[in-house]
Amino acid sequence: MAPQAKPRKSAAPSSGDIAAPLLDWYDANHRELPWRVSPRQLASGIRPDPYRVWLSEVMLQQTTVEAVKSYFRAFLEKWPDVKSLAAAETDDVMKAWAGLGYYSRARNLKACANLVAASTGAFPDTESGLRELPGIGAYTAAAIAAIAFDRPAAVMDGNVERVMSRLFEISTPLPDAKPEIRAILETLVPPARPGDFAQAMMDLGATICTPRRPRCMLCPLRDGCEALANGDPELYPVKAPKTEKPGRRGAAFIAIRPDGAILLRKRPEKGLLGGMSEVPTTAWTARIDGDTTIAGAPFAAAWRRAGSISHVFTHFSLELDVYRAEIADRPLPAGSFWAPVATLHGEALPTVMKKAIEAAIPGATKKPFPHTAKRHS
Repeated sequence: MAPQAKPRKSAAPSSGDIAAPLLDWYDANHRELPWRVSPRQLASGIRPDPYRVWLSEVMLQQTTVEAVKSYFRAFLEKWPDVKSLAAAETDDVMKAWAGLGYYSRARNLKACANLVAASTGAFPDTESGLRELPGIGAYTAAAIAAIAFDRPAAVMDGNVERVMSRLFEISTPLPDAKPEIRAILETLVPPARPGDFAQAMMDLGATICTPRRPRCMLCPLRDGCEALANGDPELYPVKAPKTEKPGRRGAAFIAIRPDGAILLRKRPEKGLLGGMSEVPTTAWTARIDGDTTIAGAPFAAAWRRAGSISHVFTHFSLELDVYRAEIADRPLPAGSFWAPVATLHGEALPTVMKKAIEAAIPGATKKPFPHTAKRHS
């Protein structure tokens, strides 16, 4: 049951009441992250690289910190600055992004790099300037402005929403509570170290003020937390009831050449999974089902069923019946190409397509491919 709204305390915590103990806690307990400049480094004069801050914030949208770390390092090895990313081939960027999901982020990443490199070569240092760039919304602009440029911006991700909802016992369900949370947060951002304040709030939510079993006794803000004082912090943030996602059906076809190469094609640049590679599938979308039989195959062959896979997108779930066929080299449907199995792991394949291939050829998308791995004597 959702908590009932309670009257706000007469004396609301000030910026100093929250910022001072939070920053003290952050100085001693911050996470070591590959894109982060630590408080000690900041004090020694090392400044955050706006390119790295931007890259990490885009990757972290809808993705966990642990999942992002290896992608971030790999991107930096290939493209250490915005100019090198702008000079990269779009297909190479999409391949490097494969597996992170939400692929419009990768397209916007490349478009943003192109625009920055073609203008001054430097990122704008204000929220309003950053909002003008492709793929940078309110949250990302605030994060870059605060962390990279020390602007007093209110940075609000899911962790911060949870901390704020509990601190101030906000009973309005999310996402409707976002404006209320932001209005309070803006009054708390300190003029000094706003970037560290933003990262401290995120770290607090990720490590202490967790969704389940928050470690309240270790929280530097526990004395002023209204949810802790009045009941159960786990009741917050209040969330609106989830609506059931529609289910869609379709079929995927895994065509295998005698040398093991797999037939792929590229999806249209715009729309779901835009610009990514895929195996041939029937015409399913977020709104309609596709054919689930071999009648929807890209060409006639000895197709046989190889199981089924399911995948959950943001707004719908999908189930694909998977078929496979071994075929001789032949003229290809327009837009198709053969992908050598030894390099299949490097293709820009979204997770749903990797699942389909794995159903037909277990291990095919893994690195290294089992059939080509060296044997140890």
